Order: sequence, then C-alpha cells, then structure tokens
Amino acid sequence: MKIINIDGKEFTISGRLIRTLALRDDIIDDVEDPNEIISFCHQKHVPADLLRFAQSIPDFSPKFNYHMDRDAIAAVPISTYENWLTKQVHPNTRNKIRKAEKKGVVVRVERLSRRIAEGIAGIFNETPIRRGRKYSSYGRSVGMVEEEWSRDSKRNEFLVAYYKDEIIGFIQLVYAEKYARTSGTVAKIAHRDKSPMNALFAKAVEVCASRKMQYLVYGRYEYGKKGADSLSLFKRNNGFQKIELPRYFIPLSLRGSVALRLGVQNGLSSAVPGRMMNTLIHLRAAWYGELPAGRRTGVGSAAKRTDGVG
Repeated sequence: MKIINIDGKEFTISGRLIRTLALRDDIIDDVEDPNEIISFCHQKHVPADLLRFAQSIPDFSPKFNYHMDRDAIAAVPISTYENWLTKQVHPNTRNKIRKAEKKGVVVRVERLSRRIAEGIAGIFNETPIRRGRKYSSYGRSVGMVEEEWSRDSKRNEFLVAYYKDEIIGFIQLVYAEKYARTSGTVAKIAHRDKSPMNALFAKAVEVCASRKMQYLVYGRYEYGKKGADSLSLFKRNNGFQKIELPRYFIPLSLRGSVALRLGVQNGLSSAVPGRMMNTLIHLRAAWYGELPAGRRTGVGSAAKRTDGVG
C-alpha cells in the first residue's frame, strides 16, 4: 500500500488489478473539493484508477453527482453515558460490563508510551489466527507498534484495559469535530472470560459523552456479503446502529471507468454472491483450524471469534 500526501492529507493507493486512491482515514477526514484531487492526480500522474471518498457524519444527504454507493457504518448516537447504559445496550451487555468490573478489569485513558506499545505488541502476538484468518498484526515488534500507532497523536487517545498490572486490551479513539471512531479494538484471548472489550466500549462511550461527541463509530455495520456474524451482534448489543453514508467513486483511468461499469469498484470479491462468500469464509476458518472438526463439513455457521469480543 502506497501513501501520498495531497493538500496536507494522507491518501493511500491500494489494490492490484484496480488501484484505488482513498483517504487513509476516510471516516475522520473529508474530501471537500473532489475536482482538486482529480486535477492533482492527472498533473502528478498518480498511479490510481479510482478515487473513493465518503461524506462524514452527520452529513447524510448526497451532495455530489458522481457514482455513489451507500456505505453502512456502525455508529452509536451518544447523549449521556447513563442513557446509553440503561436504554441503548442489551441487558447481557450490561451484565458483562458489571462482570468486567467485578473481575478487576480497569480501563484507563492514556497516551501512547513505551509501556503501552509493549502491551499492544503482546496482544498482537498472542495468536497468529483471529476470526478464522491470518491476523495481519501478528509479528509486530514494539518499535513497529510505536511507529504505526503514533500517527495522529494530537487527535487520538488510547483506552487501555488492565487486569492487575497486565495490559489485556485496548481501543484507540480518533476524534473528529462531532464524533469519534475506534481503531484497534482488540483484547487478549486468555482474558476473554473477563469481558474486557465490553469494559473498553463502556469507557469509550463515557469519554465521548464527556467530550460532547454526537456519535461513536466502530467500522462498518457488516463486512462484505457475509452478512451478520458475532461481531455484528456485538455491535448491536452495544447500541451501534446501521447508518448509511454516501460513498463516491470517480474514475481516474480507463481501467477505473471499466471497473465502475462492471460494478467491481469495491474489488472483485464484491461480484461473488453472498451465499458463496459465506461458504468460502467457512472453509477458510476450517482450514486455519478455527472450527471444531465435526463442524468443518457444514456450511453457513459462523466462525468462532478469537478477539475477546463477547
């Protein structure tokens, strides 16, 4: 993945067959004038086929006349912490938040430090497989964590879950003007019985409410065509709702124009039928040993979660 700077904002170029230019943090940052980006790409011969960008919360009405999809993100509207805890979350989630507290899980708001980086590296390197696939952060050194997670230090904080003196989970909160988004959101499997992720999200809502944030965003509501899974259920149980934002695609090359006409602007996998995608996901999980042997021949069951979310 290549990173370039355009008008003071970081963009990435990703993809092999279809190279897509997008903001590195397209949930927090905005493209205010797409024509300026298009002109820059043509003048500098940027090696990209498509420009992709989305509108930001709470700007839900389309304002550009380019090819548009709807990007379904997971966001929880925030008024007060008490309202979220008593009216927006599932009763089981409230129980898990209490359980985490009783078991001694403590969540603190911190800035990135050497100790935090060591704790994050320990979480990343606990297992090479998460959610039925190779875990991309496995093998990260402390130095790599410090370098990668120190970006945007002026607009982010870390929520760190401790059990005694051990770091067992973390969330990075990145702040925009009216909302915050999560990054990281991972906990140690060995401490899953203590519900650290529930404790972390409770703290995230508390922090956002104190900052008068209108929303907390946690990635997409569902990923690809696999439909609902245990992560989707976790989001719903924690009060996250499906919010659709306009997402635009602008061709920067002939290949990009063809991709739009064929409907594969989100990648070739977007052309795979949903049921077939579920089958492939299940088979991948079985291949990596995430499913019990007796279930590896069945199709359609969700892969076992391994990231501490529950």
